Amino acid sequence: MTGPDDQFEGTVDELREADLLAHGELVPTGDRAPDGESATAPIPVRCGRPLLYPVPARDLPAYLRRRAEATGGSYVGALFAFDLDALPRGQRYTAAYFEVTLADVRALAARLDGDGGALGLTYPGDDAEPASATAAHVVAAARTRPGWLRRLASRAATSRAHVFGIHRHEFGWAYEDPRGELLVPRAHGMHALLELPAGTTRVAGTLDVRVRVAGGRERYSAGLRESVRFDETLSPGCPVDGAAVRLCMAADVSGYSRRSTAAAEQVQRDLVALLSLARRAAGVSDSDVTPQPQGDGQFTVLPVGIDEAVVISRLVCGLERHLRELNTGREPADRLRLRVALHRGLVKAAANGWVGVAAVAVHRILDSPPLREALAARPAVDFVLGLPDVLFQDVIAHATQPPMPADFAPVTVDLPAKDFVEHGWLYVGPGEAG
Repeated sequence: MTGPDDQFEGTVDELREADLLAHGELVPTGDRAPDGESATAPIPVRCGRPLLYPVPARDLPAYLRRRAEATGGSYVGALFAFDLDALPRGQRYTAAYFEVTLADVRALAARLDGDGGALGLTYPGDDAEPASATAAHVVAAARTRPGWLRRLASRAATSRAHVFGIHRHEFGWAYEDPRGELLVPRAHGMHALLELPAGTTRVAGTLDVRVRVAGGRERYSAGLRESVRFDETLSPGCPVDGAAVRLCMAADVSGYSRRSTAAAEQVQRDLVALLSLARRAAGVSDSDVTPQPQGDGQFTVLPVGIDEAVVISRLVCGLERHLRELNTGREPADRLRLRVALHRGLVKAAANGWVGVAAVAVHRILDSPPLREALAARPAVDFVLGLPDVLFQDVIAHATQPPMPADFAPVTVDLPAKDFVEHGWLYVGPGEAG
């Protein structure tokens, strides 16, 4: 897929093999097909595997929340993508159609968006904040598919998609430019909000792609030989209003009780800003989380479906960088020094906070003697991090970006009074000169 008219260059990336559902062919289907084998040769098309992610009831419009309560159904967002190959010189796409047919006729498209502009996305920019709850979920989901977010952004000088099939189980998007004044893009991305019947555990259906092509005086249409089938299982954690496996993070300020009231207020402001910066450095927006303030600490449950290898690495590096910037030039007594802990497990939002073993265990590690002693023994260090063996073995042991496995030391968190014992790992952050 290269050439002087390549619309991927400088805009979006081609679909990765890991994200590919099918690599099919568009074949002429009638109208006036131009003469010559090269003109009527099949056009390759790559269909991405649909990406489904949960949308909590609290983030739905009021009328959909009422509908969900009445029917017991659930809502998931869906990202679709496909790529068209470059055409022979002298030919161009004048229209492209992407249609989804859900196997369950009770399922429907509750909302369809032509591009990212309708989602309130601010793009590009690593620090850009989504402008709506729906957009925040789209951004979080798209992190698992590099390049997919850029497909949703409006692009200058290209035709905008028109949607069809709202409130039906058959729906889709149409890019049309019959006069050729704008470019029909070859890299497509679409977003839908799906309403699913109660008890749905999988979303299946078919994808269809059709195009219209013009070349010289000739015009013809082409479509897939056969519809592309998909069948995506909703993970147990998909209904995010229920229990889900998530990464938990807890942080606590060292020496907080010794500070004056004014100093304690400043510490709280610094802590909130610092942890927000660190999460954003890890790709987790403020709108993705609801931190629980704890005076001299903070507890946060990170979103479902994150790439822990990426998030943990960037989170640690972000803490190091922003703590160093915050503490530079401060007197030793005024520096912000932290104990930080991570844990992963099944947690659920309850009436007064999160419940689950991981939500408790992360605080046990945070308050454990190994972390307290490590920070106290190294006054030049800005923070220490503790995490359980399961995270070390699943993530850190395979790390290709800092922190590396050799940066951790084994520890045992043994709290008899709490009836808690866990093998863990300790990471000591850099000192003032680190």
